[in-house]
Amino acid sequence: MNPNTHSFFDSITLNRHRLANRFVVAPMTRVSATAEGVPTGAMADYYEAFARGGFAAIITEGVYPDSIASICNPNQPGIATDQQVNGWRQLTKRVKKFPTVFICQLMHAGGLSQVLTNTLAPSAIQPLGKPSASSGGLDAFSLPKEMTNEEIKTTISGYVKAARNAVDAGFDGIEIHGANGYLPDQFLTAYTNQRTDQYGGSVENRFRFIAELMREIRAVVPNDFIVGLRLSEGKVNNLAYRWEEGADMARAVFAEVKKAAPDYLHIAAEGGGWQRECVYADGSSSTGIARQLLDCPVIANGGLHELNLAERILAEELGDLLAIGRYAIANPDFPQKVFRKEPLLPFESGMIKPTVSLANTRKWMGTRIEQI
Repeated sequence: MNPNTHSFFDSITLNRHRLANRFVVAPMTRVSATAEGVPTGAMADYYEAFARGGFAAIITEGVYPDSIASICNPNQPGIATDQQVNGWRQLTKRVKKFPTVFICQLMHAGGLSQVLTNTLAPSAIQPLGKPSASSGGLDAFSLPKEMTNEEIKTTISGYVKAARNAVDAGFDGIEIHGANGYLPDQFLTAYTNQRTDQYGGSVENRFRFIAELMREIRAVVPNDFIVGLRLSEGKVNNLAYRWEEGADMARAVFAEVKKAAPDYLHIAAEGGGWQRECVYADGSSSTGIARQLLDCPVIANGGLHELNLAERILAEELGDLLAIGRYAIANPDFPQKVFRKEPLLPFESGMIKPTVSLANTRKWMGTRIEQI
């Protein structure tokens, strides 16, 4: 493989934004904002390092869209208040000094909040498992209240306001976090959605919440503002979950995605890497099926610091962009190192543990932030 001439460094367009290469920083929970959800200077250092390091696009950690029922973790950033928006505005100014597309991931915890005891979800079903011990939040998930149609409308309005706030804060786009078991995924997943109204039952009905989100957001943002979508099969509280129908379910879901027309689809695979999370028994893959069916770029995810696998995904048209997570933390200059054929620093769990605070990451990064 010769990265200097390989398609890792071919440009691609998201909406009207040109990306100089195929490497994207994956959204990663860092819980490093203030208690009020305001981004900090340390967060600005963190995101600026990726921009300086050559990533074509950066997707933020999950950002809560409203102060009613969306917060997931302690010290999670929000984009619901003027103070939060101003904090992001200072941060985006630093990132946008570099030719990087900056995308705000809008994340509503729904029934998986690790902070709130009065939670909302499509159905009043006790979430599986327990919250992450490293989050510093609650020891157990609360039983969520089934959302009324009015509460669904209010929630969508919160997303819409958050998208407008993201425009005002200087982002190039938003990503709807419809993956990993959070609220949009709770609507899409049959075992967390037992509704009998227009939001339950068929795949089309279970996807309706996401479709309405995308339509309402698109109506209020500029034409060149990116509106992306992230989906997955596994959940943070049920990593082993897979669609029982396998590739057939993928085709059914992506048929609805196509109608909603996102600017990109991002398929998450944190639980065990792309090969385990995205490949079906017949050899097809969720990213490959999406790539065949959709009219937008597909972002693949899951262990793609393994460059042979990343190369295969691009060469076989199983994805268009490559989301890098932990190895981006270890190597904020990942694209530059790949281009220069330099060895990558291995990811060490100490970079994010025992806590997932940014301060610990910066301790491991040391002076590399300034040097990149």
